[in-house]
Amino acid sequence: MPNKPNLTRCFLLLAGLFFFTVGAFAQKTVSGKVTGKNNQPIAGATVKVQGTSTATATNDDGTFTIKVPGDKSVLQISSIGYNSVTMPVNGRSQIDVSLTEATSDLNEIVVLGYTSQKKKDITGSVAVVNVNDMKSVPGGNTAALLQGQASGVSVINSGVPGGATSVKIRGITSPGSSDPLVIIDGVQGNLQDVNPNDIESIQVLKDAGAAAIYGVQGSNGVIIVTTKRGRQGKARISYDAFVGTQRPLKNGFNLENTIGYANVVKAYELNSGIAPGSRNPQFGQGDTPVIPDYITPTGAKAGDPGTDPSTYNINTNQITKANKIGTDWFHEIFKPAIFQSHTLTASGGNDKSTYLFSLGYLNQQGTLINTYLKRYSVRMNTSFNVNNHIRVGENAYVFYKQSPGFTNQNEGNAISMSYREAPIIPVYDIVGNYAGTKSAGLGNAQNPVANQQRTANNKSNDWQVNGNVWGEVDFLKHFTARTSFGGYFDNYYYYYFTYTAYENAEGNTNPNAFTEGAGYNSLWLWTNTVKYNNAWGKHSLNVLLGTEAKNQYNRGISAGRGSYYSTDPNYWILNTGSPSSVSNNGNPPYQLTIASYFGRVDYNYADKYILAATLRRDGSSVFAPGHQYGNFPSISAGWRISNENFMKNVSWINDLKLRGGWGTSGSLSNINPTNAYSLYASAAGMSYYPITGAANSSTLGFYNSQLGNPNTTWEKDIITNIGLDGTILKNKLDFSLEWYKKSISGLLFPSVSAIGNYQGGASQPFVNIGDVKNTGIDFSLTYHGKIGRDFRFDVNGNITSYKNEVLSLPPGVNYVDEYSAGSTRIGAFSRLQPGHPIGAFYGYQVIGLFKDANDVAKSATQDGAAPGRFKYLDANGDGQITPDDRVFFGNPNPKFTYGFTINATYKNFDLSMFFYGSAGNDVINYVKYWTDFYQVFKGNVSKGLLQNSWSPTNLNAKIPRIEQSANFSNTTVFNSFYMEKGSYLRCKNFMIGYTVPSARLERIGIQKLHFYLQAANLFTITKYTGLDPELQGSDLSNNSNFGIDFGNYPANQKNFNIGVNVTF
Repeated sequence: MPNKPNLTRCFLLLAGLFFFTVGAFAQKTVSGKVTGKNNQPIAGATVKVQGTSTATATNDDGTFTIKVPGDKSVLQISSIGYNSVTMPVNGRSQIDVSLTEATSDLNEIVVLGYTSQKKKDITGSVAVVNVNDMKSVPGGNTAALLQGQASGVSVINSGVPGGATSVKIRGITSPGSSDPLVIIDGVQGNLQDVNPNDIESIQVLKDAGAAAIYGVQGSNGVIIVTTKRGRQGKARISYDAFVGTQRPLKNGFNLENTIGYANVVKAYELNSGIAPGSRNPQFGQGDTPVIPDYITPTGAKAGDPGTDPSTYNINTNQITKANKIGTDWFHEIFKPAIFQSHTLTASGGNDKSTYLFSLGYLNQQGTLINTYLKRYSVRMNTSFNVNNHIRVGENAYVFYKQSPGFTNQNEGNAISMSYREAPIIPVYDIVGNYAGTKSAGLGNAQNPVANQQRTANNKSNDWQVNGNVWGEVDFLKHFTARTSFGGYFDNYYYYYFTYTAYENAEGNTNPNAFTEGAGYNSLWLWTNTVKYNNAWGKHSLNVLLGTEAKNQYNRGISAGRGSYYSTDPNYWILNTGSPSSVSNNGNPPYQLTIASYFGRVDYNYADKYILAATLRRDGSSVFAPGHQYGNFPSISAGWRISNENFMKNVSWINDLKLRGGWGTSGSLSNINPTNAYSLYASAAGMSYYPITGAANSSTLGFYNSQLGNPNTTWEKDIITNIGLDGTILKNKLDFSLEWYKKSISGLLFPSVSAIGNYQGGASQPFVNIGDVKNTGIDFSLTYHGKIGRDFRFDVNGNITSYKNEVLSLPPGVNYVDEYSAGSTRIGAFSRLQPGHPIGAFYGYQVIGLFKDANDVAKSATQDGAAPGRFKYLDANGDGQITPDDRVFFGNPNPKFTYGFTINATYKNFDLSMFFYGSAGNDVINYVKYWTDFYQVFKGNVSKGLLQNSWSPTNLNAKIPRIEQSANFSNTTVFNSFYMEKGSYLRCKNFMIGYTVPSARLERIGIQKLHFYLQAANLFTITKYTGLDPELQGSDLSNNSNFGIDFGNYPANQKNFNIGVNVTF
């Protein structure tokens, strides 16, 4: 097993601090009231003693009481949406404060690594998410709701209820995973499982100046989530809910009906010189198709003896009536679905303690039948002031979720089968069993309705408990020590049943089978920090020192049996299956430890010159001794130009700051914890290592299951960032413009060296294989407007542009072909090669179709060349088409992504619109492999294929001729025919609401009541012909296969909802 770094030193530095207290200082009590516009009280405003951690919050009537060390203390008063102020105590015991409404986003308090700052004082790259805008989009997956809400953040959604969401910060940086670190209330977590209604704030740390303090875990950026807290004052109860319906796409895959399909079959026979009906007898023996009454091996009319119901047998004579109009398989499996979310929250507190308790329920029924997500959640956040110097608290979140599971982006799932199944086949045969392809000429597709209905009782259950307990103590005069211990424990359990599909052309005799499995994922994190905060004269200095220890452990097992006597779910028990078909599986446990030391210094002079520096030292168990530790520094600086004397007369500039930063971080996100070591396993018939046993015998032998590499070390990232932040035009316009460069060296990727036969298929180790560079620009803009007395509006926009490029690979390796032929029917789709982006599409460039024999004769020599087939580019000009003529012709990475939101209020009415788009990205429509080439698997075809394919009378066609042959010049190799433009603009949300005047509610004890109507995914503008241009890869841990469409579960289906927010 790997050596673990010594964690003892991590705990010694601060372990005794929380047994140390100091005598009480001379104290005095200050009371007051905080008000806003029209002298209205501001509830929940923060009142803090400057230079200490002593703070309180105002009650519902805006009043507060706080103890201060002495008469010279200074109070800081702040509230979201208002400009903060500082008030010297000057011996007073009563201080009333009036706050003005803030219009500049630069005054927001931003949570950074282990500390917080005003956004205007930040020198790193940080995006602050408008949580209200984010939550206005319906959904229960917080990661999905981030889409378009922050510059530099790319989100690709899965339409599958409960499906994983791909989140990238400033693009992909590796062929493997580029997922950011997610910190929820100080503990690593999963963003998509957080109830959005529990969230108070979200910050995204994008560069080394902001994220380097998280070291190796922050190399792909950091998303920091802070959940809601209780506030001093009377108890409050709030209820947030919406319910609505999601509608399937109207057109689906746009495929042929039965007669259109039959015409293609006849063209296939005619063009291939096949005797009519000899290969596909369903449509008769003539040149013109005849639609049969029944589907049999030869097609049958009513009255045929073989169609007599008394002769029906599911195995030997399944009688099926032909669907003469055509089965719309897409809309047989996609149906309208209900989506609802409910959250009940209670909160309150006093000067001694605060609490927040919430209950959440999410029920998202998928439009694909038998897909859903149900989630039940409980959150409890509390804090207690033991005395004026000691505070303790906890954050706890428990949830249970259930779904049947669905494998997206896969040629064998129900979505793929909906375009592969012939339209002449109905859903059911004459006795109500599922109909299928068990007849000549109908291919080997499976009934997609059967596939999905048979998953109805499959289950995937997940229980998780996460959170932390924490304590803080103020000591001496400017010091605060904090400890936090937390983590999560995730317990999952699943089972599924595989039915015998008698109706299928293939595998119809396979025995049924039952599989169940269980496991757990666990993580604990112990963080200790000491902070020093002081301000004197024009100087401000904040210092943070800390240690952190992390341990992660995962384990799982599964087992299965087959040949069950009954398919009743009550019979699904391992012991009731056949003993002769037992399978047992268990993965090696995953264990990872990280020990860290870190520090940060922030210095500000005269609110003009700002300097920040961080250093983190991480040690990890995944590397061999000698490579376990890495140091990751960063430095950044800011210059507030607007505070210089020469800017005093520039009245239209309210705030202007130039900032820049440089830093390093590391990565180990793609590496197995045992990567440094060669492993051996035992199995019958495998003996590649001469310990005991023999090949091809029942004696267990040992074989080399994994090759180790003790020289693998940290992937190193060097990040440079330059930014300009400003507020102009009397605080009406906020903007932020950034340029960045991220250079990744020692890229972690499986070894591409050859393996000798003696190693018997051992898995390759991750090695440091090359370098990658990302460069780009982030820009965000917010305008605050007002027309007249009652109409207010905000317009928020952001845009992100980035370029990804592979710089180098190991010596002697010129390229790595990705997404191998084992994953598709036509070979690799992309190639990893210096000078090109990760995931770049690589293959034969189609320059047209051969028009006639003369065109074939005068073109480069090409296997299978014939009129009506693809003509490929002779890239090297040698007169023949070979693998050397393949070129890069597409890029799944967008040139830029963008989002913009419009919010408006008029009296008690509110309106919100949100749009998101992607531009310049290419998509591989792999569905066309099945629907544009009938000869491949004889499933359904794209509508109009007969009219749009090549023929002697249609020489300018884009689709090759319909024929029997499958060869190099039409279907057997990857080429540019499958690529389409994937740019799109989508209206993600349109919402109109009404807030009932408070005067009407007071008598019934309601503080606020808001109703709204909402439409999501209202429209999409795109030239892409597939279901949805927003595409994930089939494996989110592999960035080399994104932008490929197998028939993705669409994320662009319309939602129509009604919702309510009420506070008591």
